[in-house]
Amino acid sequence: MSINGKGPLHLVHALEERKRKGLFRSLKYNYPKTDFSSNDYLGFSKKGLIEKKLQALQIKESGSTGSRLISGNSQLTEDLENSIAKFHSAEAALIFNSGYDANVGLVSSIPTKRDLVLYDELVHASIHDGVRLSFAKSYKIRHNDVDHLKRMIERNLPVVDTIYVVVESVYSMDGDCAPLKEIVKLCDNKTVFLIVDEAHAIGVFGKNGRGLCSELGLEENIFARIYTYGKAMGCHGAAVVGNETLRNYLINFARSFIYTTALPQHSLLSIEAAYELLLEGKLQEQLRENISYFNSLTKDFIPSTSAIHCKLFPGNHNVDIIEAQFEKKDMFVKGIKSPTVKEGAERIRVCLHAFNTKEEIKNLVNLINE
Repeated sequence: MSINGKGPLHLVHALEERKRKGLFRSLKYNYPKTDFSSNDYLGFSKKGLIEKKLQALQIKESGSTGSRLISGNSQLTEDLENSIAKFHSAEAALIFNSGYDANVGLVSSIPTKRDLVLYDELVHASIHDGVRLSFAKSYKIRHNDVDHLKRMIERNLPVVDTIYVVVESVYSMDGDCAPLKEIVKLCDNKTVFLIVDEAHAIGVFGKNGRGLCSELGLEENIFARIYTYGKAMGCHGAAVVGNETLRNYLINFARSFIYTTALPQHSLLSIEAAYELLLEGKLQEQLRENISYFNSLTKDFIPSTSAIHCKLFPGNHNVDIIEAQFEKKDMFVKGIKSPTVKEGAERIRVCLHAFNTKEEIKNLVNLINE
């Protein structure tokens, strides 16, 4: 049924319901000047650092002409994947077009109908979607609850072939870290395999920003790691790192890899430049100083040593009011509303960056306290 040519009636009703609940989303682009919201933690994008490295390169190719299995592969891509694997202490790496594509492709293709996926309840939507697309059974694990995870492994291991545990090293809504050392002890890499999304840890934790798995010395204990380049790396794309068997399997079975046009040369060179900037290591220390300074000034925030910091202000209406107050002060701070987070857990989410000044951070905290 249609209404005035607008399409099926349920589309109109769904949008009206969103508006009634104050959940209607719209696109904006005139962002406030002082950035406390973007994922550009090190400022690679905002400060044009990647583009400066690319200026000397005369990039002539504007497209990749096809998927990597047809005409979109190149020596540049293969060399870059080898360097990514080496940087992250892995046997092999495979580049995907985005973190979403990487998670969906990995989680949907690896588990079979005889397997089980146990995933933290706060993992990213892309992991949820990958789980839905897989043929495996799946259960949520209470957030960072190692005892719950242990019970679920022990209960299900006798009746399934393989268990895949999927977590994030740093969670995007709370900014807290997974208890990776404890989780690794439950995954034997024979019947229980661990998958870790490092999207919000790369560039922030570990030597030269190698991530939290590296900082804890756990790389060899993890079946697959996902590194996303649209955050601290300031560019686009992602990579799954692991062993050569995993790489070959994804090339053959991950639909989000097989059936998509490959990244163009500019994107690949941007990833390469971002890794070079990580090796320079100048901005990670500044980011860590800003995180420490922010934590010294604040209270009532969810504990976090990452770049992400949240304070709860229950109620979508309250979040809208507070976000508007920040905007009046030309501060870009986002409110996170339900259903993105649970009802009653609405919050203000602050992302810290290497380029934020101490004065900006102090002004932010003062406004929050008010």
